[in-house]
Amino acid sequence: MSDHARIKGHTVTRTVHIEAPRANVWKALTDPEVMVKWFGDTVGFAALEPGAAGSIDWDDYGSFPIEITEVVPDCSFGFRWSGIPAEALAEYSTHVRFNIADAGTGTDVTVIESGFDTLPGGTRYRRERLEQNREGWDLELDELAILLEGVTQ
Repeated sequence: MSDHARIKGHTVTRTVHIEAPRANVWKALTDPEVMVKWFGDTVGFAALEPGAAGSIDWDDYGSFPIEITEVVPDCSFGFRWSGIPAEALAEYSTHVRFNIADAGTGTDVTVIESGFDTLPGGTRYRRERLEQNREGWDLELDELAILLEGVTQ
């Protein structure tokens, strides 16, 4: 694991090093059957291609619609997603991009979530969303590392 997620301007960024092959990391980021083991309780999208719609659902929080924006196999994966439970993407959405790269004997995963500056609701709301998602990426990427490295606690 590595440092905590950071907020710079209106962007949340975090990089974790995972001792796992790049192909395994890519599968965990983009295959709904693996995603549910670290990110969401139910995940689905129409296809792994830009423009495909779907959702990431948490039993305790609701359904968050997504739209895939970028698919570069074994390199980067991006999507817009709703910051609040909703039926469809709206003005409350932000953009998430995962970049993966070889690093030593493992893989570095960087998440960059942006677009908080365009959210309606004013400065306080935007700051709260930034902080909530910063904390969220700490938890979720730690779970990804534990899953892929087979670490038991």
